[in-house]
Amino acid sequence: MLNSPGRVALACALSALAGYIDGIGFIHLGGLFVSFMSGNSTRLGVSAADADWPGALEALVLIVLFVIGASAGSLIVLGRGIYRQALLLLVEAALLMAAALCGGQGLAAPAIAAMVLAMGLENAAFQIDGGGGLGLTYVTGALVKVGQTVAVALRGGPRWSWLPNLLLWLALVAGSTVGAVAYHWIGLEAVWFGAAAALALSAIVAVRARARVTALTARTSA
Repeated sequence: MLNSPGRVALACALSALAGYIDGIGFIHLGGLFVSFMSGNSTRLGVSAADADWPGALEALVLIVLFVIGASAGSLIVLGRGIYRQALLLLVEAALLMAAALCGGQGLAAPAIAAMVLAMGLENAAFQIDGGGGLGLTYVTGALVKVGQTVAVALRGGPRWSWLPNLLLWLALVAGSTVGAVAYHWIGLEAVWFGAAAALALSAIVAVRARARVTALTARTSA
């Protein structure tokens, strides 16, 4: 999946964006996440054990919204057309814009809902032909792969195969750090910066898709 510098760069940019949005959401929600559903699932179980039903319901709603977003993202990228990935990121940008607008108006619940949908959506960015794609808003799998590929390298395998997944982790940590700082600065309106980043990435991906088609057409005509 991370088999070219361009793919690694895009994946890291999206992972940083996810970390940024999750940092904002984590602080605002007081310990729940808008992109890391393993943490929310643990919170759901612990809240249920403590008979904290409002807390359990809050975690469950976040999980359901994330799954809806992931499903919507898959519907987009499993369609037709060369701009599917760009369209996915454009929809993500629109959701983050909606979240920022709601946050600016003091409508925290709709803002958080839009952020969760956007994060679920993002995970379909590298989904191809019905495959599982690449997790971009959580990095447990990436860290597992770092450990596994380090072991392979120590046994004589590819020396640097662990690096792309380590970069994914670093990108998410860096993004969450910036997101936390931005939230302390301007609250939920900090999501505007995430929306701008998603919009820019959508444009970049669209231009690259068009360039690939143009190059392929030129080779075919030659």
